[in-house]
Amino acid sequence: MLTRNAFLILGLACAAALPISASAVPTTAEQDASRLKAVVEFADNVLRDAADHQHKDPTPLLANGVNVFTKQPLQWHLPDKQVMIISDLTVQQNLMRELAALTNLTGDEKYKDAAKAQFAYYFAHFQDEGGLLYWGGHKFVDQRSLTTANFKNGVHELKNVFPYYELMYEVNPVATAKFITGFWNAHIYNWQTLEVSRHGEYGHKPGAQWDQKFDDPAPYFETKGLSFLDAGNDLIYSAAMLYRLAGDKGALVWAKRLAVQYVKARDPQTGLGAYQFTQPKKTEEPPSDDVTLSWMGDRAKRQFGPDFPGHRVLEGTMLLHRLATTIYSENALMQLEVAQALGAEGKEFLDWTHNGMAAFAHYAYIPEKNLLRPMLTDGTDLSGFVLKRNGYYGRKDTTLQAYQATPDFMISYARGFMLTGDANLWTLARGSAKAAGLGEIGATPGHDVHVNLATTNNDPFALFSLLDIYRETHADAYLQLARAIGNNIVSTRFHHGYFTRYPDQIWANIDVIEPYALLALDAAIKGAPDKVPYFINGSGFIDGVYLFPDGQARPASDGMLFRSRQSAPEVAPIVRDPNPETNE
Repeated sequence: MLTRNAFLILGLACAAALPISASAVPTTAEQDASRLKAVVEFADNVLRDAADHQHKDPTPLLANGVNVFTKQPLQWHLPDKQVMIISDLTVQQNLMRELAALTNLTGDEKYKDAAKAQFAYYFAHFQDEGGLLYWGGHKFVDQRSLTTANFKNGVHELKNVFPYYELMYEVNPVATAKFITGFWNAHIYNWQTLEVSRHGEYGHKPGAQWDQKFDDPAPYFETKGLSFLDAGNDLIYSAAMLYRLAGDKGALVWAKRLAVQYVKARDPQTGLGAYQFTQPKKTEEPPSDDVTLSWMGDRAKRQFGPDFPGHRVLEGTMLLHRLATTIYSENALMQLEVAQALGAEGKEFLDWTHNGMAAFAHYAYIPEKNLLRPMLTDGTDLSGFVLKRNGYYGRKDTTLQAYQATPDFMISYARGFMLTGDANLWTLARGSAKAAGLGEIGATPGHDVHVNLATTNNDPFALFSLLDIYRETHADAYLQLARAIGNNIVSTRFHHGYFTRYPDQIWANIDVIEPYALLALDAAIKGAPDKVPYFINGSGFIDGVYLFPDGQARPASDGMLFRSRQSAPEVAPIVRDPNPETNE
């Protein structure tokens, strides 16, 4: 899907024969077949084990996880002692794309049919009057009772989910358009200022939608809702896709308006940022630094502001690890895909994304160490800064450290380079590859390539990155290295018929991206990359209150559960990782 640029024409056509390290092991047709067989086995296991075994006439709903030893479905223990089987389609969007790809590659229609059945059932049973589906980070369907339940407050929330709209539209165009317009109607609190929130209430009636007045306000005005980019990403993507699929011009106008709000909130001197374009409105005084609820004011201003006089310190001007990943990996991947999908209408998305990525590479990247600096968006380096007080971003005495430019940055920066030819983007992708044990991927794509075919790397992001480069250059070294990573994924992460990090991991997540990467590899080998949906790293989440065996109801997430090991004394979820969004 990447577009061949002028810089690739300058000699890359002859790059098919590249030097490969002496330690290379020839990849055989049997190895290629074995990788695909693992994905087929995984998909068959999911469709069997995660299926609805609760009803005589089963629904097509799938449980979000499976115990690899007992084959029991993932359950959630609510504070009122109800036990429900989680079926949340937002945490299955990678799987939906994998099932469609399997049908495209194998010719077996049962996989895509299973994916289509999920959407059809949701549209028929779990779509409200305003168009919202009963899914997301705080709401799910109980596979057992076929009723909806709340993880926390039951609001609608998508963060970097990127639903498989192409298949949704194929299943039901009217319901898909109704969802997207309902999504915007529920999450835009004020169209005139584009006040947006990650939380949307169910029960909204369809509104005037795109025919709204817009004042194009300056950034960082105070609002009730929090304009987190990971929530904004899904709104931007949905409206852009509605234009692509249905030609809805109003949707494209508002997709661009929302994207521009984050661009306008970048620092005017550095071009860095922005994770938010508003700041939370203070309506209550915090009782202590430990309480970081959003209505008690901007959390960055509270925690960092006293230490950086003269700087604009707001949540939207913080550029720590998680925030940078959202901006320069997740948002970048999404907007690069939108730019390509929309052609001429998408050029602005490419320009905005390119400019932001270039700024980040310039100010944050340390090439000799492959590290990225934690920063304020005005360029202030926060490396080594010790937090002076408790707060939203960590505990007192925590030292902020530079962090690795891991392959989730490699993929966005490699794609960015392929579309722009900006050498500064390639520098970051190249350094990330070296640090990941991949060897030298080239001074430019296809030139001076010396890859490490003996690598132990098993990262799907690295594999996707190499396939992107191979697609543009057709240089065999990249495909051979991708094969090596694919083999490592199967040998180290395929256990008990599922893809898990550890052999003794109890719960398998059915939405993992390892099989997705292996399918993309298979398609590349067969010369048919378009048979696999474009990877943009959708990553839904589950976040709520769980009743633990000790009788205490505490915050938990499914991500912690999926890391439970067989040797653990209990298999219930444990308190989630420390996260800046804990007290939103």
